[in-house]
Amino acid sequence: MSALAGKTAVVTGSSRGVGAATAKLLAAEGANVVINYRQKAPRANKVVAEIEAAGGKAVAVGADLTTAEGLEALMSAAIESFGGLDLLVLNASGGMEKDLGEDYAMRLNRDAQVAALEAGLAHLPAGGRVVFVTSHQAHFIDDVETMPEYEQVARSKRAGETALTERLPEMRDKGVTFVVVSGDMIEGTVTATLLDRARPGALEQRREAAGKLYSVEEFAAEVAKMATADVETGHVELVGGADDFLARTKG
Repeated sequence: MSALAGKTAVVTGSSRGVGAATAKLLAAEGANVVINYRQKAPRANKVVAEIEAAGGKAVAVGADLTTAEGLEALMSAAIESFGGLDLLVLNASGGMEKDLGEDYAMRLNRDAQVAALEAGLAHLPAGGRVVFVTSHQAHFIDDVETMPEYEQVARSKRAGETALTERLPEMRDKGVTFVVVSGDMIEGTVTATLLDRARPGALEQRREAAGKLYSVEEFAAEVAKMATADVETGHVELVGGADDFLARTKG
């Protein structure tokens, strides 16, 4: 029997892309999944329908993660729909949007991640796990420059990772493990498309440097794997194309 059978997972930012693909994989492993969206209810409901059609269980919850009310709604949905919370996948990120304020990247990629962790820790039992999804461009930003168009997002995501990692002792005290999954640019994601539009050829450049860029489904499989992987708390899983980042880090 799968280690996820009967467990409940909240996946933030899961109405499309990596989040949606991860949610479907977790559901296929037997997890009950809370699908989170900010605005696009039909898209989230479609993910739920696909999970249910495959024999899984899921609910869609509209929640703005930058608000306490949004996070409360998300965690409450897990408890009310499925009786608990065992896995929190912090996948939602952003910051390239032009209409949500200058500080939106930091509010979503750092502050909301920490607030989501706090909201999750109120319900996660001993043996629970938190998975934070990030990018190599963010994970290595203190040592390796990224494109100017992405720097604000990268720095805010790195700030989020640092802030979450600082909470390791608190998670350890509760018996909750924490894993970071960092990936290169992902083919077909909104971020990759926006960056390639802002800087034509950026995607091809990364593809050459990395040798290969993962698809949404391939990267989601790695995220889903880390939901139950037997690794130390605080482990950072580098998925694809990290060699040139590691070679360029100082010291």
